[in-house]
Amino acid sequence: MLIGDVARRSGVSARMLRHYESLGLVRPTGRTGSGYREYSSENIRRIFHIESLRSLGLSLRDIGRALDDPGFAPAELVDDLIRQARDRIAAETELLTRLRRIGAAEPAGWEDVLQIVALLQALGSKSAGARQRAALSAIEEVPVPVEALVEAVLSESDPNVAGALRWALAQAGGDGAALLAKGLGSPAAEVRERAVRSIAEIPNGEATALLQDALTNPDVVVRAYAALALGARGAADAIPTLIEMVVEERNDADAADALSTLASDRALADRIATGLVDCLARSAVGSSARRRLTQALADIPGDAASRALVDLSHDEDRAVALTAAYILKLRTGRQ
Repeated sequence: MLIGDVARRSGVSARMLRHYESLGLVRPTGRTGSGYREYSSENIRRIFHIESLRSLGLSLRDIGRALDDPGFAPAELVDDLIRQARDRIAAETELLTRLRRIGAAEPAGWEDVLQIVALLQALGSKSAGARQRAALSAIEEVPVPVEALVEAVLSESDPNVAGALRWALAQAGGDGAALLAKGLGSPAAEVRERAVRSIAEIPNGEATALLQDALTNPDVVVRAYAALALGARGAADAIPTLIEMVVEERNDADAADALSTLASDRALADRIATGLVDCLARSAVGSSARRRLTQALADIPGDAASRALVDLSHDEDRAVALTAAYILKLRTGRQ
């Protein structure tokens, strides 16, 4: 079979067939009297084998080794091809993500595109200062897609940069809260914390609903940040978690402040006082926890808190009794 026929049959151009010959991959059986190359059926099978291996990403050099070396072991080469394919996929995925984010920003012209690319690159910089400047510029200049800000804040370890990113997310609006919610289920504790702290700074109803759901999160840190944020928003469903934080001495001072803020609503003051008193009555609550609970009653207005303090001023635990008596004296002085 002549080279033109082989090219039509195999789909490999005559030029490539001549290249294969120059590399020693396919040697024509002979030549015609006119000097044309002749290929046998064995040559054609070899060409198909070459094309099959090329489709896997093998170089022509490796293909020659695979076909001609009887001792050639493919396992190591295949593993290397898998790594290369994964690297290419990762690079293409990164490019696709970047293009999607540029499209989401709806740039008006190429100048906007260049600014967005620069900001995206700065968000991934090794310099904390560069990342912080990018976060602060994300709202003031060409807006960076919210998805990029979420990815950045969930991976940011520098507290100053993280604060700037949380601010940028709060200003950006959009679906930031929903995207951050995925971070609450991360297997990494630091990512869960970054997610709940970022949600806590978004001032909308969707973020509040996510914080309310987070009160049942298995992670105590997530529950604590959610309760503190909800307390600042006047959400009564944070009360049980805030009281438990006082008992367990986890951000207990902040939790007591949040309870005091909630108690400014007279309808909630007695509920908070009752919750604190119920915890004081638990047999499993230790002496130091009982003192913290008593101290938390100090800034809870209303008769329920006052009655509880009167009872506690006669408590068997002298430290609790003295604390309650002192608080009562201060409350009397303010009346």
